[in-house]
Formats: sequence, structure tokens, C-alpha cells
Amino acid sequence: MKRSRGNALLALFAATIAWTALPAQEIPGASPEDVGMSSERLLEIDAVIKRHVDTGEIQGAVTAVARRGKIVHFEAYGLMDTDRGRPMEKNAIFRMASSSKPVLGVAAMMMIEEGLFDPADEVAKYLPEFGDMRVAVLKEPADRDVVPAFVAPGETPEHRLVPAERPITIHDLLTHSAGLGSYGLGTAVAKLPNVGPDDTLASRVPLYARMPLDFQPGSRWGYSPRIGHDVVARIIEIVSGESYDDFLRRRVFEPLGMADTHFFLPPEKESRRVVIRGLDGKSKGWDKPSRYASASGGLSSTAEDFLRFEQMLAGGGELFGNRLLSPESVARMSSNQVGELYGQGGKQPGSGFGYAVSVVLDPVAAKSARGEGAFGWGGAFGTVSWTDPANEITAVLMVQQGSKGVSAGFENAIKAAIVD
Repeated sequence: MKRSRGNALLALFAATIAWTALPAQEIPGASPEDVGMSSERLLEIDAVIKRHVDTGEIQGAVTAVARRGKIVHFEAYGLMDTDRGRPMEKNAIFRMASSSKPVLGVAAMMMIEEGLFDPADEVAKYLPEFGDMRVAVLKEPADRDVVPAFVAPGETPEHRLVPAERPITIHDLLTHSAGLGSYGLGTAVAKLPNVGPDDTLASRVPLYARMPLDFQPGSRWGYSPRIGHDVVARIIEIVSGESYDDFLRRRVFEPLGMADTHFFLPPEKESRRVVIRGLDGKSKGWDKPSRYASASGGLSSTAEDFLRFEQMLAGGGELFGNRLLSPESVARMSSNQVGELYGQGGKQPGSGFGYAVSVVLDPVAAKSARGEGAFGWGGAFGTVSWTDPANEITAVLMVQQGSKGVSAGFENAIKAAIVD
């Protein structure tokens, strides 16, 4: 049963009092042996990261690992500015790209707890323009609807539009099963205008309602890198009565002491931002500032801040007495919500997808060094963080050149270091 809006506002007020009453605290450190890990084996993280730096695959990294609520590893490697030869610093600020998405998951769970929306709610309840969605399908064969899984830009085949069999829901958007902006045929034919300098979530999201869907809602899993979660963020703005940026600042970042996490980095912190270079040494335009608060990928942050975020999840929604979510909400967020869709076609065996995070269901089938039930997500520039309840681990890898080899080596070193 949903709470009344009055009760929701009282809960919001109580949450605000809870965090303002407590001073910022630091995550304590410990000897690896004190929390059942091997100091010698943890050194393999150094070897893994340095190897990728030496080969030029990444320019640098910051890594952090905690177990049982205590930091056992926190190191910086390589360079944060290759042009100037500036060494990486532990407080370096990274562009998080899609690593921003789990923050949206937490914000959505807050709204669910407070009765301000429900995952089963139709998006059109809050954004009426999403009321009559259509699905783009191939023109032939005409006797059945064929929807390509992916259509490259500029390669739009002949198509037709059919009605969506049901409305899209908040659940669909949180789990990437809505078919909205997942780079199928509907995305290819949408031809959205470029983001303008004055755009906001309020101005961009109505444009997405004009897009044909890439598949029938709930029929498959299709990653929506730029759009789906932004629609949820806009709904959060509507039901909370404040901008998504302000909401996160007040309800998530300040309570957790995430002082270096921003959509719009303050000028005085720009000197701490990693200068991203591609393998050819060029910036590729990755130094452009965020234009609006995009839940899909707009944050900049530090390893320490995201370790705080993961520690809150590991603590069942609480960190240092500041409760953001109930343990039940964290469990719901980190449970598989899509059945076998995430593994369709054998793409993700042993894995599932919750609300804005992937979930390890079977470490062996998933070929994962994380434990069963571990959950997290990463970004296009290589940042990744996760919480592993079974092994009592939280971990953050901050890099700015995507590399599965770096992440896999980091995860394997952590697993090998657990001795108790």
C-alpha cells in the first residue's frame, strides 16, 4: 500500500534530519589480515594495473577495496595528465559515464519506499506524452513483426510502425526492457535533435516520447545507454518537486559524504579532473562539460566517493548512521528483475539484471570472480564498482580508457586475496 504524500514528506524530513545531525566520517582502514584477506595476494592488484599502464592500454587508475566495512587497499597508478606527465592522485576526479546509473537506481528505490511511485506504474501516468507508443518493425515479412536487435546509424531498413502491446512502465525503464533508445530500429528512425546548451531533463524527455520503441515492452533486454534512465530521473523530478541534481545532492551525496561527486564540476575542482586521452593520444572531445543532469551518464566523481556509495549498499542502505534505503529495498534493487531476458541468446549466462545494476546469479556460468548475488555497473570510460555481499567486499576501479582486461584482472586479484 502506498503512503500518503503527507507521510512521504514526513519521511523525507526525517531523512534530512538524520544526515544533518551527524558529522562526515571516514571509512576506516584495516590490515587485510584483520578482515580475512592476504596482504601479499592483494599486491597482485598493483601488478595487474601497472601491467596495463606499462602497455599503454590505460593512462592510469585509482583502485579501492574494502571488506567488512574497512578499506584494505587504496592506490593510484600512472598519470592523470599525460601531456604534463602529472602522476595520478587518489583524489583524482573521473568521468563516470554509465557508472552514474546505479545512483539513479537508489534514487528510484527512495521514491518507491516513500510511495511516490511504483515500478508497475505506467510512465504515461507522470508523462502523458508516453501514452500511445509504437514499435518499429521491418516492413517485410508482413506476416510477422521482425525487430532487429541493433541497427547501425545511417543504415535504416524499410520499416513500419505497430502499436505497443502494452504501455511502458517504470520497471521497464529501470531494467532496460522498455525498448526505448536501445539502438534498435526505433532508435535509428527517431532522428532526435542534438542536445542544446539550454536543455534540461524537462526539455529532453518529451522528445523521447516521439521515438518508436525498438521492441515490444518487456519482450527482451536491450541496453538504453542514454535515454531510459533519464526518463525515470524526470519522473523523480516531478514527484519530488525538485531537480534531479538537487535531489541527489540533498538525499544521496551529502548524507554519504560524497563531496566530490557532481554533474557540473565546480571550477575550483577542474584541476583534479583526469585529462582523458585515447590510445592515439588525442582527447577525442571527451573533455566537454555536462550539459544537463543526465541520470544515464553525467556524473564526475572519485574512487573514495563511489566506495562510500557501495558501502552504503553493502550496509543494507545505511552508512555511518545515515539510512538512505531499507535492507529490503537494497535486496529488491539487487535482485534479478528480468527473468531470463538478460541472458537471451547466451549473451550473459549466469547473470541477471535488477534496478540499474547487473547481478551475478551463478559465478561459474558467468565466469565472474564476484560472488553469487554481487551487483554493480560500469561506464564507457572503464569505471566500475560493485558490492559483493557473499564475500563482504566492495570495490571501485577508476580508469578513463575502457578495458575488460583491467577489470577482470582487478576482480581476480581481489578474489584470490580472500583467505577467510
